[in-house]
Amino acid sequence: MLTNPRSPRMRAVAKLAKKSARTETGLFLLEGPQSVEEILNYRPELVVELYATKSALERHPDIELIAVEAGVDVRVATEAVLESMSDTITPQGFVGVARQFPTSLDEVFAAGPKLVAVLQRVRDPGNAGTIVRAADSAGADAVIFSDDSVDLYNPKVVRSTTGSLFHVPIAVGAKLADIVARAHAGGLQVLAADVKGEDLLAARAALAAPTVWVFGNEAHGLEGDELAQADRVITIPIYGSAESMNLATAASVCLYESAFAQRT
Repeated sequence: MLTNPRSPRMRAVAKLAKKSARTETGLFLLEGPQSVEEILNYRPELVVELYATKSALERHPDIELIAVEAGVDVRVATEAVLESMSDTITPQGFVGVARQFPTSLDEVFAAGPKLVAVLQRVRDPGNAGTIVRAADSAGADAVIFSDDSVDLYNPKVVRSTTGSLFHVPIAVGAKLADIVARAHAGGLQVLAADVKGEDLLAARAALAAPTVWVFGNEAHGLEGDELAQADRVITIPIYGSAESMNLATAASVCLYESAFAQRT
């Protein structure tokens, strides 16, 4: 059992909470039984190290079984060791280290996607992760993070995806102009979600076509030059008294509207 929370190995794992360490090593941190189970089920070849407390393994014996079947060793550690590596205040007994695995823009559009979500200057990790989860749920073919959005491998983003990170291709570091050009070349329309747009209900007839949805910054939305690159700008009507709609919620509505239309 690993008992020293200050060992060089444990400190190296903890450093992955910082972007500089992730960039330098090409690794990222994942925590909790949900994320660990999903990577073991879908991308076990990415796992570099996996740590768990004895009590966590007792609560989740299925995870240890999946790890054994995938050929991944689980190192047992004390609660103090897990806490030293964790980015959360209350660790859930599992910490893993995995290799980053972004998809290229070429791969995204070479696959002939019908529905793609683009995060343009999205900075909040919780929103970013939730949009990835919503895209996965709606059956989107890919997600793209712009070069000025939050880091996909930020621990809070990884946790917020609840494992969807390992289900859907995700490209990072792209520029909006390149995304739009690739989309148009591939026969996809580009729709921007913004309060300045036309009512979603009026645009429903167009949603069955292959679509790239662009979602902007939480506080400022999309800038004028960004909106100008879209084929249409769409807004979700607010029928109640809410001042605005949360970005991730709005993205979920847009993605599901497209998913419904494309499946009708």
